[in-house]
Amino acid sequence: MTDAKLVVILKCCIASGLLLILLGIYLHNFSDSIDAMGVTGIIISAVCVAVGMALSLPTKMYLTFILVKREADKKQTK
Repeated sequence: MTDAKLVVILKCCIASGLLLILLGIYLHNFSDSIDAMGVTGIIISAVCVAVGMALSLPTKMYLTFILVKREADKKQTK
């Protein structure tokens, strides 16, 4: 897998993680059906936030590492 494909996949993981975080926040604060579910609704919104954070945070660190490494390689070739 090339670096360009890996960067695209990582960016998609970040985007989907952020969307899941926003979905969890929306469900927790603004959804009446989640409020009606009680504890189960809280668990559903918390799982959305947790999975979103699990997707986005480590991916950001790895993507930053790849981009810094790529930039250092470009400086060495010049």
